[in-house]
Amino acid sequence: MSLSLWFALLGAGVVISLTPGAGAVNTMANSIASGWRRAIWGILGQQAALLVHIAIVAAGLGALVAASPVLFEIIRYAGAGYLVFLGVRQFLARPTVVEDDGVVAVPRREGAWSMFRRGLLVNLTNPKAIVFFVAFVPQFIRPGQPLPLQYAVLAATVVAIDIVVMWGFFAVAARGLARLTATSSGQRLLNRIFGSLFVLVGVLLAVVH
Repeated sequence: MSLSLWFALLGAGVVISLTPGAGAVNTMANSIASGWRRAIWGILGQQAALLVHIAIVAAGLGALVAASPVLFEIIRYAGAGYLVFLGVRQFLARPTVVEDDGVVAVPRREGAWSMFRRGLLVNLTNPKAIVFFVAFVPQFIRPGQPLPLQYAVLAATVVAIDIVVMWGFFAVAARGLARLTATSSGQRLLNRIFGSLFVLVGVLLAVVH
């Protein structure tokens, strides 16, 4: 991959990562609930899903998903349903702090594997990501050059950009809301906000073609 083509990939990757979506909502929710540092586990799960998407495209299966309306719809509705499930669960979640005579007790935070798994599923169950990569990846691949190296450079670049944007922008932005987690009413408000956002993204995934 030439340097000019890599810079084009870099610019496109930054714009794509900055576009709000389920991954951004998940990252912000993790940052508020578990802290900025621990939000990295959910972000790594999302990156694992991106690598799967790229591998699917490289193997030629992405074209199959894009060309099969039935398969696409099955994956699409499954992904939308999962996001709505996450949203409803968070919307109805009880505050994780207990206030008793001014004393606030905070229980054990969510485990790293749980956050990683949710991040993986949030991105993995989005068939539009596969279709997007079907259109996106070929723009930066040159058939006359070694394909494994090109895909490796592309995957490393896309993942690195997304980690920086998710952790350095969305997770940091969410820290401004973290003070609300000190009270039950604040946590209840945040649960409803991010629960609603998950549901909204899920509904959009289901209805927008």
